[in-house]
Amino acid sequence: MKLRLQNHSLDFSKRTYIMGILNITPDSFSDGGLYYNKSSAIDHALQMADEGADIIDIGGESTRPGAEPISLEEELKRTIPVIEELVKRLSVPISIDTYKAEVAKRALDAGASIVNDISGLRFDPLMAQTIARYDAAVVIMHIKGTPKDMQINPHYDDLFGEITDYLRKSIEIARSHGISEERIIIDPGIGFGKKPEHNLQIINQLDRFRVLNRPILMGVSRKSFIGIALDNAPPQERLEGTAAAVALSVYNGADIVRVHDVKEMARVVRVVEAIKRETFLN
Repeated sequence: MKLRLQNHSLDFSKRTYIMGILNITPDSFSDGGLYYNKSSAIDHALQMADEGADIIDIGGESTRPGAEPISLEEELKRTIPVIEELVKRLSVPISIDTYKAEVAKRALDAGASIVNDISGLRFDPLMAQTIARYDAAVVIMHIKGTPKDMQINPHYDDLFGEITDYLRKSIEIARSHGISEERIIIDPGIGFGKKPEHNLQIINQLDRFRVLNRPILMGVSRKSFIGIALDNAPPQERLEGTAAAVALSVYNGADIVRVHDVKEMARVVRVVEAIKRETFLN
């Protein structure tokens, strides 16, 4: 499968791609505040690109468990000036991490080419048509509930069936509004309305989502289930655990991994791919 963007093409038959996380927020669970001002955000994005990021994913609103939503104006103020500057200085595509159609529109106007929507096109009824109008790509993620309440005892009668059904319906929403299927990526939503054991099951059986015939993005970086496995290690001490989760995600079929530690995870991915393909890749 290939993902064709305006000025880029990602060929998933050749390798796994790295999406670098740029949180322009004061309160993200792992690195909130580190890149909250424009200059530090730009410097970090440039560093991630140098370290091997194939995509830079920019978000201005924390979607950690229990997070309160922020205003449209605040999200625009945090993200758009950074995108406008980065499109002048980066050769890799930029993704906007938002569930608000107006933020997506302004980001696409500024030069972004991917919309990463945690709601799978469900929270804003104008999102799908906005993405279609710009002929942009979209990451459709599964979430159970909202960031504010998603981790309040999430329950599934059929974990894989319910996630697959949600994603399939979101793909239909996208297609019905004119988004080309070849521009759709799916994300099972690690940590978004999932108990720790649900996250483990998803990683271990990731290939079950291949029935949707779309590239799979996995966002496991520094998440709480890794901390639990490491005797409640804080986010900043989850590098090795993240490496293990990324490795297994790639081995089990992830096409894109969304990570904080680009340099280290790019190396992890290269070794996993060499093992999986039984050959060394350039």
